[in-house]
Amino acid sequence: MIKRIVLALDGSPESEQCLSVADELARATGAAITVVHVREMMLAPVVGGVPRRIDEDELETRIRGQVASLSASGINTELQIVASTYAGGPAHEIVEVANAIDAGLIITGSRGLGMIKGLLVGSVAHRLPYLATCPVLIVPPAAS
Repeated sequence: MIKRIVLALDGSPESEQCLSVADELARATGAAITVVHVREMMLAPVVGGVPRRIDEDELETRIRGQVASLSASGINTELQIVASTYAGGPAHEIVEVANAIDAGLIITGSRGLGMIKGLLVGSVAHRLPYLATCPVLIVPPAAS
């Protein structure tokens, strides 16, 4: 039985597709949702870590709003924002959170904000099934 779902959001329209799927599954199973957003950081010699995306604060505000909407609809929802300097992408951090909370399912979009990087080192959706110890549901983009 699934008691906790990890919902990986990066603020992209593709990740937003996952919201309704997570909502429906949480209601059907009674599971809580832990939303995970990985703030990818670059190491700068003088100032330490700085976000890789210049619109990171905007993305986090959008994701906080999505978490608030899920909570307001009656789903037990929490947000974990993880800062990462790991060059291999956010999949490792998402799996770490899933393992720490004993998640029964990870939900992610099939494409996110890192398309170019995904072509070079493999997207989050491609990496998660190989790293995760629980099932991974990859939500495709909406039909055009």
